[in-house]
Amino acid sequence: MKPEDLETRLAETGRLFYQRGWATGTSGNFSTVVTRDPLRLLITASGVDKGVLTPAEILEIDEHSHVVAGEGRPSDESKLHLAVVRSREAGAVLHTHSVWTTLLSQEYSRQGGFEISGLEMLKGLSGVKTHTHKEWIPIIDNSQDMAELSGDVEAVLSEHPAAHAFVLNGHGLYTWGRDLSEAKRHIEILEFLFEVAGRKLWRS
Repeated sequence: MKPEDLETRLAETGRLFYQRGWATGTSGNFSTVVTRDPLRLLITASGVDKGVLTPAEILEIDEHSHVVAGEGRPSDESKLHLAVVRSREAGAVLHTHSVWTTLLSQEYSRQGGFEISGLEMLKGLSGVKTHTHKEWIPIIDNSQDMAELSGDVEAVLSEHPAAHAFVLNGHGLYTWGRDLSEAKRHIEILEFLFEVAGRKLWRS
């Protein structure tokens, strides 16, 4: 797919997630791989409103998160996207900030994560064939030091090779896929699962 087509799809994805309440205001960031050798990513610029995200607000960065095309500053968390791409050979990385993700991350932070099982929607995750699958969602302590945090991400992904996602405590969800379509599906599946888990936990 041409870079300009990927920019359009990333912008459409951002606007959709805004409408769903998963990336309100300037929260969230989204990327997709353009080439692997040399490594180049398209990623949302920092501080842009995802409700009106346009292709012009998508930048191209290199493996050091330096801008090689586009105007603006890349997302502050571009190093985390690069860590996921390297660790999982992902083709796209998506990061949302939903209410349910935030609540669950703080509820289970001391346990280092939480498990979801027994739900049919789990089969929407890549490679999962049955609702009895046990999906562990690691929780990583948040930090404003992106170099340190990217190292934490790589360590957690190495420790949990079967994980489809991780959550930053008090922050949001990161997931990925072999391409943008799969990563988008994973966001939709995981946000559904997190809302079910949250409503079950706090039901009156």
